[in-house]
Amino acid sequence: MQYQRVLLKMSGEALKGHTEFGIDPQTVLKFAEEIKQVKAMGTEIGIVVGGGNIWRGKTAEGLGMDRAQADYMGMLATIMNGLAIQDALEKIGVPTRVMSAISVAEVSEPYIRRRATRHLEKGRVVVFVGGTGSPYFSTDTAAALRAAEINADVILMGKNGVEGVYDKDPRKHNDAVMYHELSHKLVLEKGLEIMDSTAASLCKDNGIDLVVFNMNIPGNIKRAVMGDKIGTTVK
Repeated sequence: MQYQRVLLKMSGEALKGHTEFGIDPQTVLKFAEEIKQVKAMGTEIGIVVGGGNIWRGKTAEGLGMDRAQADYMGMLATIMNGLAIQDALEKIGVPTRVMSAISVAEVSEPYIRRRATRHLEKGRVVVFVGGTGSPYFSTDTAAALRAAEINADVILMGKNGVEGVYDKDPRKHNDAVMYHELSHKLVLEKGLEIMDSTAASLCKDNGIDLVVFNMNIPGNIKRAVMGDKIGTTVK
């Protein structure tokens, strides 16, 4: 294995499968099976999941909603996704804990760094939900923050149908060129949209590597953990 402890950033939109929005149970189960394979190799896995399949704060802001209120709604969406991931993992025998940055004691544990680390050491998958617990921060920033706190070796940025990092949007430009390796400095200088600038700066300042890959291709999560040359690596 290339990495012993990983932070998997899952796109919320990947959980909707082929539906227009919401959660597709079969798609979630497919990802759970892949995570189980990775865990079977001895890898410790933390997961941060987005909420874009249920609610997008930026869209709500554009409609005139207060930004903070919209962001809190997005945090609740990540909790729903996290519970779906936990359910799928535990149905196939993977012990899982959901830890939330906002208080929802009836359905998850509160996020406590040392407890999260202990769960990982005991072989449990930990799903971090509720973002950072504060508005104005994305789940990308939450992923960078949690990766730093649990001393993850890498953040695996699972994208929904995008192979890696391109010089421009490949869905709009046929001549877009994919980068295979990048530096954190170049990501910030070029404004490449891997993650928001706050998250990118946090990764750079803490020396956290990134692997950006298409998580919709079966086996790609395992390949990323093994260090295979897929997607884009940022160091």
